Amino acid sequence: MKPYYEDDLVTLYHGDCLEVTEWLAADVLVTDPPYGMSYVSGWTKDRADRPIRGDGGTTARDRMLKRWGDRPAIVFGTWRVPKPEGVKQTGIWDKGDDPGMGDLSMLLRANKPPVNNRPDHPTPKPTGLMEILIEKCPPGMVADPFAGSGATLIAARNLGRRVIGVEIEERYCEMIVSRLAQQAFDFEGLSA
Repeated sequence: MKPYYEDDLVTLYHGDCLEVTEWLAADVLVTDPPYGMSYVSGWTKDRADRPIRGDGGTTARDRMLKRWGDRPAIVFGTWRVPKPEGVKQTGIWDKGDDPGMGDLSMLLRANKPPVNNRPDHPTPKPTGLMEILIEKCPPGMVADPFAGSGATLIAARNLGRRVIGVEIEERYCEMIVSRLAQQAFDFEGLSA
């Protein structure tokens, strides 16, 4: 399949991750799949027509994880639905009293101003949070088969890691490409 976008570090495919299988060549999975709670955000415009595709259940998440197997993975979820089989650890992202993305001050790194912190996506993750998580991952290529707003792709690229993403909604593929074009590389901390 031809990539929707590709550069030296980032490859993005437009399609269903159960049909586009290139992401399975990665070494570590970092993704935010549909949680199975039929979530619609109040932050997006025209919220009635912007639900997350596949979020009526956990079928897409579970099928994707079955394909991934027991390799290293960080997968977002919610306490409102059962955890996937094989979960070894659970972490909590405490957003505090903010019903949105929470207190982001700890995620903003020195000399790295935020760019487009609130993309038009129902469940965006802060790029800083994704950088912190990816830094804890084993080396190698990162996969995000539910690329959404592109935070995982941008974070991996910022850390100098190859990343492959798949996104089923073309409007979000367009947003990811736009976000990638907006940001300059942060070479601070990268070794030669």
